[in-house]
Parts: sequence; C-alpha cells; structure tokens
Amino acid sequence: MLETETKDVENAQKPAVDPLTKAIGAIGKWQIWICFIVFLVKFPVAWHQMSIIFLAPPMNFTCGTSDVFDNQCHGNCSDYKFDHSVFKETIVSQWDLVCDRHWMKNLTQTIFMLGILVGNMMFGHLSDRFGRRLPFLSAVFLQLIAGVTTAYSVNWYMFTTLRFLLAVATGGTMVTSFVLTMELIGTKYRDTVGILYQIPFNLGHLTLPVFGYFLRSWDKFQLAISLPSILFLSYYYLLPESPRWMITAGRSEQAVKILKKAALMNGRPTEGISSSIQKLVVEMNWQTHERASVLDLFRTPKLRVRTIAICFNWFVCGFCFFGVSQYIGHVSGNIFSNVAISAAILVPGTVISIYANQFLGRKVTLISSNCLTGLSCLLIIFVQSSVGHLTLGCVGLFGMSISFATVYLYAGELFPTVVRNTGVGLSSTLARVGSMVAPFVATLGHNIPWLPPIMFGCVPLVGSCLCIFLPDTRGKKLPDTLEEGEA
Repeated sequence: MLETETKDVENAQKPAVDPLTKAIGAIGKWQIWICFIVFLVKFPVAWHQMSIIFLAPPMNFTCGTSDVFDNQCHGNCSDYKFDHSVFKETIVSQWDLVCDRHWMKNLTQTIFMLGILVGNMMFGHLSDRFGRRLPFLSAVFLQLIAGVTTAYSVNWYMFTTLRFLLAVATGGTMVTSFVLTMELIGTKYRDTVGILYQIPFNLGHLTLPVFGYFLRSWDKFQLAISLPSILFLSYYYLLPESPRWMITAGRSEQAVKILKKAALMNGRPTEGISSSIQKLVVEMNWQTHERASVLDLFRTPKLRVRTIAICFNWFVCGFCFFGVSQYIGHVSGNIFSNVAISAAILVPGTVISIYANQFLGRKVTLISSNCLTGLSCLLIIFVQSSVGHLTLGCVGLFGMSISFATVYLYAGELFPTVVRNTGVGLSSTLARVGSMVAPFVATLGHNIPWLPPIMFGCVPLVGSCLCIFLPDTRGKKLPDTLEEGEA
C-alpha cells in the first residue's frame, strides 16, 4: 500500500507529457530549420532599433560661415555649418536639429519606441486571434516598405512618421517570432533555444557599426539596413503556422498535417499523431479559449500577481538596458568602437544566461542578474573616476543582458497558449515604456549626478523582490489553458 502511494506521488511530480513534443520530438531538423529562418529576422530588428546612433550622432556645428565649430547657439542664427569630417550627412545636419530644434532628434527616438510598444500590443493581439504566421508575415512586409521609404524622407515629419510605422512592424516581428519559436521547442531545449534567440539581436547590434563606418550618409545607411528584409518575403512559402496555436483555436486537422510533416522530417513515426491530438482537443474547453483576452491575465489571483511581476521585470529591462547604454554612450572616444564594445558586452551575458537558466532556473537567474545591475549602478555614486563609471556601467549592462534573455524565456513559459502572445506583448510593452522613460532619467544627471544611478540601481532591486511571486517554469510543460496558467 505504501509502495503504491509512493509511486502515485512520484508520478504526480513528473511534468505532464506534451502531446506535440511526443509527436515530433523536443527538437529536430524541422525545429532547427524554423528557428534558423526566424532568428534571421532579429538582425534587422537590432539594426532598426539601434540605428538612431548613426542616424543622429553628435555633430559639431557653428553658426554662419565660421570655420571654428564652437557648438554655441545664437538666438538669431538661421544658418548652421556642420563638421562633416566623420559623417557626410545625418538627420541632424540635414534638418538642423540643434539648439531650439534639438528636441526633435530626441522626440524621433521616443516616437520610435512608442511605435514598438504599439506593434507589440497590436501584433500580439492579432497573432492570438489569427495565428502566428499571418501577423508575422505582415509585420515583416511592413518593415521592408517602411524601412526603404524612410531613406527617401524629404523632411523631419515624413522621416519620423515613417519611422513610427517601421517601429510598429519591428515590434510585431519581435513578439510574434519569439512566441512562434517557443511553441515549437520541447521543454528540454526550450530554455537554451529561448536564450539563443537573443544572440542574433546581439550580432545585429554588433554589425551595426560596420554599416555606419562604410556608409557615412544617413539615407544610404537607412537603405542598407532595410533592403535585407527582401529575403523575408520568401517566408510566405517557408514558414508554417504554429500547430500549438491551431490546436487551441480548434483547427486540429490542419495542425495534424503540419505535425506529420514535422515528424517525417525529424525521422519520427506519424502513427498515433491524429488520435493523440484529438484526445487533447476533447480535454480542452474551446468556448472558454475563444473568449480569452488580455483581461484574463488579471481575472484570477495567481495569474494576476504573476502578470504584474513579470511585466514589471520587463519594465526593468527596458529602463535599465537603454538607460545604462546611454550612460556608456556618453563616454568620449571613437563612436564606432564604443558601439561595438557596448554590443560585444551583451554576447557573453546572453551565453552565460543559457547555463544560468539551466542550472539555477528562471527565478534565481533573474533575481541574481537584476541584483548585479542594481548594485553596480548604486556603486557609481561612490566612485569618482570616469574609468570606474564606465566599468560599473558595463557590469550593469552585462547584468541586463542576462535579465533580458531570461524575461523573454520566462514570459514565454509563464502565460497560457491562448493568451501567450497577448501576455508577451503586454510584457514587452512595459519594456518599451521603460526604454521611453530611460533617456529622460539619464539626462537628470546633468543637474543631479547621483539621481540616475539611484534610479537605475533601485528599480532592478524592486524587480528582484517581485520575483518572489513567480514560479520557476524550468522543465515544466507549457500551459495551454487559463486553468493551467492559474495552477
């Protein structure tokens, strides 16, 4: 009797077998191929998101025809002369975004981040209702059109408007591509693939200075980082719909066809896939699923607290990542090498996060990396040298590279399938809000030097405290229904 009860307890503790993973395997040739083509999209995501560095770099200027670039503003000056020794033309020199028009350069980036926020929410909602594939393809197409036409802008208003549309598309590709990837990978490899998903963004960031170095005119630079998206038009034929979404949407027959094709490519048997999926369909309540929305993330107590906790940690990542990056960008030196160094810092952090999430779990990894960033930023207050500030800033950015990779993975595993894109989209929206607030906080340092380090230090520590309310999703089956999400 005791032996039977012991076995029952052991079986109850084992994670439920995912029918999709059982059908096609945790990972195989099919998943690797899909991940490869999806990962390529992260390169233009990084290029567009970080492109403002080379579209609007600092430029020395003077009023009138003087040969001395004193960067002095004069109330009656209407003709500025710019130093073109580094960049042939930027949006700053093209439209005189200095002095009383300096705010327009900052507003351009704020509007871009707002566009990513809109894209995260809009495409997150669309992909939960209409599938992952169609919204993803629409976002990629919009990214190509908006990116190319931005290079031909004739004034600041046209440039900023097109950049907003470009950002909406970029935000859409970010949220849909990640969720699609997470829904194809089995539990055993989900953490590794979910974090490797960040590497193409890091590499895109790292290659951006190459574009900037060889293309010193903003329009040619913008065109160069936009044209590669032509490649993604072929995804109409290459990219399948997510079988997991099809099952939750009641389109089980189409899901079975995709799963059988995947199983064959992975060298697995196709017998039993149809019956296994039909059994899963019977166990689910489709009426509840069809009405699932963002409000369902806040209806039940556990899911509500977890949604708030993970969303705040996404805010932490956006706020501190872009805030600390801007701090490092203030360090004097060659702009191309500075950007390359700051981007190179992200790669080892992302790689380390793979092992940290495997051995420590999501919860401990996120708490540790947030604390690393928070404490390093707070220590800036007590250090006087610029080298010390740079070193501590790099440590903070290193911590954020781990946190950002972890929250992506965490959110993808925490939310149920029926609202996963909506949940990840909402979380990513909070990250965009953080990235919009960060520049304003960073500029407070001109008047109150100790305030930005305190804010960039305390906010991630608060995020660490909220992690207490999150379950560790390492090795757990992805929740499909709202009931599973609450449990």
